[in-house]
Amino acid sequence: MSIISIILVILSALECFYIMYLETVITTSEKTSLTFGVERDELGRETVSSLLKNQGVYNGFIGLILLYTVTFAHAKVEISAIMLTYIVVMALYGGYTVDKKIVIKQGLLPFIALISLLF
Repeated sequence: MSIISIILVILSALECFYIMYLETVITTSEKTSLTFGVERDELGRETVSSLLKNQGVYNGFIGLILLYTVTFAHAKVEISAIMLTYIVVMALYGGYTVDKKIVIKQGLLPFIALISLLF
C-alpha cells in the first residue's frame, strides 16, 4: 500500500468520523442542517434524531475499520478496498435517493482512495 493510498484512506476515515460527529454529537445544529439539507426543527424530532444517531454510529465504525486497515491489518489493500467500495456504493445510493450532491460530498474522496489502491 503506497503512502498516497494510506493518506487517502485515513482522510476517508476522518470524513466518516466527521459525519458521525454531525449525526451523533451536533445532531440539531445549523451545520448539520446545512450539510444534510434538513430543517433544524425536523432534526429535533425524536425519530429523526434517533435515526441520525444510529447512522452516525455506523459511520464511526466504518472510520474505525479504515484506520484499522492502515495500522494493524495484514490484508490492508483488500479490507480497505471493501470498505471504500461500500462507502462509494452508499454515496451512489444516497445520490440516487436523496440528493445528487451526496455522490461528490461523501463518495469522491473514498473513490479516489479506492482508485489509488488498485493502481
